[in-house]
Amino acid sequence: MEEKQLQDLEMEQERVESIIKEIDKKAEKWNESSSDVGSDALEIRKTFWEDVTVNFDEADDVAETFTSIKQQAALLSERERTQSQMIKQLQTLSRLRFSPYFGRVDFKDDVEDTAEQIYLGIATLMDEQEENFLIYDWRAPISGLYYDYSPGPANYKTETDTIEGIMELKRQFVIKGGKITAMFETGVTIGDEMLQEVLGNNADTQMKTIVATIQKEQNQIIRNDSSSLIVVQGVAGSGKTSAAMQRVAYLLYKYRNIITSENIMLFSPNPLFNSYVATVLPELGEENMQQATFQEYLSTRFGNEYDLEDPFEQMEFLLEADKNENYFERIESIRFKASLAFKDLLDQYAEKLAGETLVFKSLGINKRAIISKKEIAAYYASLDQSISIPNRVQLVKEWLLKELKRKAKAELSQEWVEKEIQFLEKEDYLEAFKTSQQKQGEADDTYHDFDREQKWLSEMVVKRRFKPLFNAVKKLKFINIRAVFMDFFKESQIMSESLPKNWGTTCEQSISNLENRFIVYEDATPFLYLQDLIEGRKSNTSIRHVFVDEAQDYTPFQFAYIKRLFPYSKMTLLGDINQAIYSGPTGAQTILADSALDSGEMELYRLTKTYRSTKQIVEFTRQLIQGGEMIEPFNRTGPKPVIVQTCESRDHIPKVNDLISELQRSGHKNIAVICKTAKESKAAFEGVKKVHDTRLIEKGTMTFENGVNVVPTYLAKGIEFDAVIIYDSSVYTRTEERKLLYTACTRAMHELYILSAGELSPLIKEVDPHLYSLI
Repeated sequence: MEEKQLQDLEMEQERVESIIKEIDKKAEKWNESSSDVGSDALEIRKTFWEDVTVNFDEADDVAETFTSIKQQAALLSERERTQSQMIKQLQTLSRLRFSPYFGRVDFKDDVEDTAEQIYLGIATLMDEQEENFLIYDWRAPISGLYYDYSPGPANYKTETDTIEGIMELKRQFVIKGGKITAMFETGVTIGDEMLQEVLGNNADTQMKTIVATIQKEQNQIIRNDSSSLIVVQGVAGSGKTSAAMQRVAYLLYKYRNIITSENIMLFSPNPLFNSYVATVLPELGEENMQQATFQEYLSTRFGNEYDLEDPFEQMEFLLEADKNENYFERIESIRFKASLAFKDLLDQYAEKLAGETLVFKSLGINKRAIISKKEIAAYYASLDQSISIPNRVQLVKEWLLKELKRKAKAELSQEWVEKEIQFLEKEDYLEAFKTSQQKQGEADDTYHDFDREQKWLSEMVVKRRFKPLFNAVKKLKFINIRAVFMDFFKESQIMSESLPKNWGTTCEQSISNLENRFIVYEDATPFLYLQDLIEGRKSNTSIRHVFVDEAQDYTPFQFAYIKRLFPYSKMTLLGDINQAIYSGPTGAQTILADSALDSGEMELYRLTKTYRSTKQIVEFTRQLIQGGEMIEPFNRTGPKPVIVQTCESRDHIPKVNDLISELQRSGHKNIAVICKTAKESKAAFEGVKKVHDTRLIEKGTMTFENGVNVVPTYLAKGIEFDAVIIYDSSVYTRTEERKLLYTACTRAMHELYILSAGELSPLIKEVDPHLYSLI
């Protein structure tokens, strides 16, 4: 190291140490304050009722008591909230103490004579007087200089102005435990040395927070707060999800007085992924946003009324082409039901329904109709057809609630009520006696005690029987949506001339499924869409930003439905068209296809550089897909992918076990054995677990753990591993499975092994043999 560099390093280390002292001072103060506030809160809880005036003698006293309780509760809430904020501050200081900052920019604006030294970290740190910034939060406007410019002319935007100036220095640090372990001078891109330092490490059970290595193109995505729709088309390992999480943190920082984590929604690909990204935002000092898979949303809406197929079961069907008789008919059905043309057909049907009656269900008790479906249909038909369907449904609901009240009164004298009273629990009779005593006290009359008890018991019995009916009406369960959807399939065959060739067969199958209360995945969204057209379901107005990860696996219909659910939200879609494993076998359009995107309302970003895998793995995997030459590898070297040929697939278990042992000796902690299907995964797991501590990842797996994981390809998306073993590449033979194999191979960070039973897969034969080793 040159003398100048050595002097700079010593100077920077001295600053780090002085910053840590400042952090320790602040932490001590916050600890004292937090302790005092905690003691206050504890004392308030202990003496809560002693400090409250309780008097219920007069109306004025009751009001005074209520006000007193409310004031004391508000005081306790404020103290607890303050303590929570202090604890959060202490956690941030703890993170800063370990690694205070990662970058420095010297910037001289056009007004000042000298440059300001700007140090960037994961959070802001002020000096003791709270006047000067010791560390700027990476999300602050001025911090954009670090990500967007090299030394020379530069600018950054504030809320009201653009600040022009000169960047005189740009420096990067790797600081661990308060010690500078590496320091680099760099240009506009985050230096290769810094990336090598971060990317050369082992994979972890959770996504890393690497704000220090945000690239310029990722920074544009993160800080874009003007576009209503952002689409990120990024190749495998390009940092799409990382940029998305950091974008969430940026929005929470910039709009901290307007939105909270509760106003942001992430649709993730599977429950495992939720666990994988769970620590990113907390490490940046923010709370996690709402997270759900699209399937979880569907399941919540359908409840227990139907057996609902999930996308993973659909995927298993698609991967078993040779074992399913109606394979090609269903492929055609999935493709059409994914399209906006199918949505238009449902819209057309809903317009037709406006002039007709709906299908209703009778409301009854004891296997006896209280209000028949014919009566409901007659009342619906009596309403003005110019009123929208959802508004007519609301009028029917109000009428039914009144009718049920009237019917309930009429039932009080029915024989079944008297019979049911005889089988009541002892507690019910005691309650009736108490009620009778209270009435007696009010009326000073004991003559009618028995009548009162009987009346109360009758009312209780009828109320219990009618309560489910009232609840059903409030939830609009009197509409037979299933029958309406079945009718749609019958009608659809004469509503349009441009239908798929086997649409009649598809309709018969869909109706049969519905009769058996089974909803295939491609019917789930259309079913709910039609239901919402009829019922007028309210949209979610509290969500301000929606993020959709692995967006290539969403259809145009599904995205149109999501936009309907969150009409006032800005959208960020992230995905890789080369990993569209659902649309691959079906040919269904994905929302990331250029033809599916409305360029007028969106901002499109293309990330072509991949950082996850070594150069050798990227050069191999990009030949598996069309257009792979556009993918740029990061210059991190490693061994070539290795293809291991065996005579038969039954020889794979001992090979896999040997490879795992070898990889573990090399220091790899996260090793994935990736299989094509869930069935293949289970078979592989049974063989590997006899030798190694192994975990089988299934569609319900909630957490990601270190070690050896056996996983089907479609559940490995979005996750990275130190090393990947493709269990049997010879089963990937069809062109439609190209993206599936690509997705599996791109999970590897450092080493990739591909087993092949017999002859190589035709998909691998297309790869330049110089790019892999064959053994």
